[in-house]
Amino acid sequence: METSQHWNKIYSEKSANEVSWTESEPSLSLEWIQKYNLPKNASIIDIGGGESVLVDALLNLGYTNLSVLDISEIALQKTKKRLGRKADNVRFIVSDILHFNPSQKYDLWHDRAVFHFLTAEAEREQYLKIVSNNTNNLVIGTFADTGPNKCSGLPVFKNTEASLTDFFKTDFKIVETKFVIHITPFNTKQDFVFGRFTAN
Repeated sequence: METSQHWNKIYSEKSANEVSWTESEPSLSLEWIQKYNLPKNASIIDIGGGESVLVDALLNLGYTNLSVLDISEIALQKTKKRLGRKADNVRFIVSDILHFNPSQKYDLWHDRAVFHFLTAEAEREQYLKIVSNNTNNLVIGTFADTGPNKCSGLPVFKNTEASLTDFFKTDFKIVETKFVIHITPFNTKQDFVFGRFTAN
């Protein structure tokens, strides 16, 4: 099955409270994004945003230049419906991240959903190239080495705080890292590591 078909099937069959990655409040992401002290018109993109409520929270905080990218068109349609008229203030991009060719450079790149699905080294290197060319500030969350081996039936690539820092060190300097235990909607635990970076 094509990757887009896989994710469209999941989003068409399951609600937000039936998938493990749902956060009722993306508190760490919001805290770290605000630590950059960017102006409210800064361009921010959420990679693999799907049905995440991060975009809702950023809109409520007054940010005005937001983009959400996901491989699933169905996921983005659900988010548009949830946002209602506010969706007019968001740019929605349907794309596989490895084929993403941004039309702008973003002030901040956020990813809590995509990087750990890039299990091949060549895929991660392509991701690094895209990120490095298109932002100066990066907030990334990915499965920790103690996290799950699969998500939604797909294998994942896991990281420690050290390996995450090491991977991005050529183009970014680490500001801070954090180990996070995510409680899923069905009350199970998933271990994540988060990193906050700025360009070298």
